[in-house]
Amino acid sequence: MNGVLAAGLWGLLGGSALVLGAGIAWVATLPQRLIAGIMAIGSGVLISAVAFDLMDEAFARGGFDSTAAGFLGGAVVYTAANIVVSRRGARHRKRSGSNPDESQPDAGKGDGGSGTAIAIGALLDGIPESVVIGVSLLGGGGVSFVTVAAVFLSNVPEGLSSAAGMKAAGRSARYVFGVWIGIALASGIAAMAGNWLLAGADPDLIAGTTAVAAGAILAMLVDTMIPEATESTHEYSGLIAVTGFLLAFILSKLGG
Repeated sequence: MNGVLAAGLWGLLGGSALVLGAGIAWVATLPQRLIAGIMAIGSGVLISAVAFDLMDEAFARGGFDSTAAGFLGGAVVYTAANIVVSRRGARHRKRSGSNPDESQPDAGKGDGGSGTAIAIGALLDGIPESVVIGVSLLGGGGVSFVTVAAVFLSNVPEGLSSAAGMKAAGRSARYVFGVWIGIALASGIAAMAGNWLLAGADPDLIAGTTAVAAGAILAMLVDTMIPEATESTHEYSGLIAVTGFLLAFILSKLGG
């Protein structure tokens, strides 16, 4: 039970960045380039986590078959779900600025439905990340700090930009923070579920689940985070992402 509770707390920590971002958006307006830079760093860290933590772990547990099937399956499922929520107003849920772009009809301005779709999209993004956090604690091992850091960094700008869109749509603080606190709690529950349901499971199943999450995360990066980061940081986004990747790589090796 201690492992399950620990998984929940780590998942909650990653999800709490959404609430932090929402709080910043409610009281301040940050430079768009700063938010985009944070998103670019988070992208690099997440890519490193996928490559050196998740895929390596999946391969070690289940070999090529489970890893490949799970990786592709995760990308397919995420892409299909992302298409649905994007068409309902969540395409720019990771928009790297504290104010939605008024030129975008789905940015959330004046449309409370878009804000809700954005929240659902955030939940879609967060579930694979949270499950991975829970799975990383199986077998008595410590949590992957690189993965937690990557999740946290990717959630801050998402909570910031999405909450700004909800505020512009006329939503109350009670509604906005209720949504993001709910998603943060759901992240903790997903991490607990991943740890509890897969405890003692067949290695191939754990490998497949880890690879599914890896595929979903990589698809999410290419579909949402990287385009939004590049929109504001332009020619510097690659360098910033590489810096994040290198930092995460160093941390993963020092931690190993």
